[in-house]
Amino acid sequence: MEGDLNQKLLIDGKENENEDVKFKDKLWTEMKKMWIVAGPAIFTRFSTFGVTVISQAFVGHIGPTELAAFSLCFTVLLRFGNGVLLGMASALETLCGQAYGAKQYHMLGIYLQRSWIVLFATALCLLPLYIFSTPILLALGQDEEIARVAGYIGRFFVFVVLSFIISFTCQMFLQAQSKNMIIAYLAAFSIGIHIFLSWLLTVKFKYGLGGALLSTILAYWIPNIGQLLFVTCGGCKDTWKGFSMLAFKDLLPVVKLSLSSGAMLCLELWYNTILVLLTGNMQNAEIAIDALAICLNINGWEMMISLGFLAAASVRVSNELGRGSSKGAKFSIMTTTLTSLAIGSVLFLIFLCLRGRLAYIFTESEEVANAVADLSPLLACSILLNSVQPVLSGVAVGAGWQSIVAWVNIASYYLIGIPIGVVLGYVVGLGVKGVWVGMLLGTFVQTVTLVIITWKTDWDKQVVLARSRVNKWFVPESRETNSNQENGA
Repeated sequence: MEGDLNQKLLIDGKENENEDVKFKDKLWTEMKKMWIVAGPAIFTRFSTFGVTVISQAFVGHIGPTELAAFSLCFTVLLRFGNGVLLGMASALETLCGQAYGAKQYHMLGIYLQRSWIVLFATALCLLPLYIFSTPILLALGQDEEIARVAGYIGRFFVFVVLSFIISFTCQMFLQAQSKNMIIAYLAAFSIGIHIFLSWLLTVKFKYGLGGALLSTILAYWIPNIGQLLFVTCGGCKDTWKGFSMLAFKDLLPVVKLSLSSGAMLCLELWYNTILVLLTGNMQNAEIAIDALAICLNINGWEMMISLGFLAAASVRVSNELGRGSSKGAKFSIMTTTLTSLAIGSVLFLIFLCLRGRLAYIFTESEEVANAVADLSPLLACSILLNSVQPVLSGVAVGAGWQSIVAWVNIASYYLIGIPIGVVLGYVVGLGVKGVWVGMLLGTFVQTVTLVIITWKTDWDKQVVLARSRVNKWFVPESRETNSNQENGA
């Protein structure tokens, strides 16, 4: 009897050990898949953000009016176009990710071409903002000289906006296949060329603002050319079958998903813009805005990490749903969320301890540094929330919930966050801290809501919905090949 019991315990122990090994293997495999997407995505976002920082640095040496005009164009005009096109392009993350998971590889190329059509039409609607930027900025009450220079910059930014069409769509097309290392290589090459050309054109040859803007345009287009060549010249043999007239069919579902995606992201981007606008109407606005700008700059750099995990969550969830694995999707969500939260927790403690000392990197003003120290706890809390909220947004993109999240954003940000911020900032008299506390509460409500939605979701049902989405827009490969041959593609 005792021998049987010992034998049973030995067998149970071995089974538990095997389960532990299986879990470790599963976790290690998932971590590798996650970082294959997240690592290059983080580096690419840092590089893209760096292009703007480098451009501003060289423009700042040309003159204060040029710097003010460039900053105004970037903050008000370019960021708006970036947000709209990036948001609409994120529909491709859902479509390509789920199709790739379902092994309908040839559909990725068709989705890519459909997204090009939708984003090109959107970009054409946005171009008047850049062509007529001077009268628009004058109507908004901006300084006449700054608005005049901004109009000159805005016409250059037309080419930057058009570059977003290729940039965002190719990135999401490649990310869905976990082939985004090429994006990171191209981003590194581009920022190196940008530094050299900016120095050559503005410092060496003294071409001034035009030289700096030409270098900026090239910095955005060089990666695009590389990505297009990679996609169309053999880097994606299974997923790119050539140009097809099928790209013009079934555009309405893509348009609807793109609009939902655009609304979801723009509502988040405009939320931070409103924070700055509310601060500008306060007493001692110059110090408040300087302190807030420093905090948002730090927060913006940290957000590049979070957006990398957003991309990873989107790709992994959409791939697993397309593959038909609800357990795989849930495990991906858990792994990505906990990894991002761990990094966010470390950064939370760092920024909480450093407080105002970080401000001296950006300013010599003790008054501004004290204001930054006062805002540091809120900055640390923002960083902590940012380690979870973008991951959950990525889960939503991967599952195709963009329209649901857009409504959550409206309720959390615009019905809760902003009204509470206005009351605390203006009525209670807490100033910029009150506004930021209100905005943080809105983000907290949004995060909690997304956690509940994710937790309560029937992921087996999401697998069925993903499969039905893929099957609904499924084009048999033989039909696509015949169509290509008929059209000479």
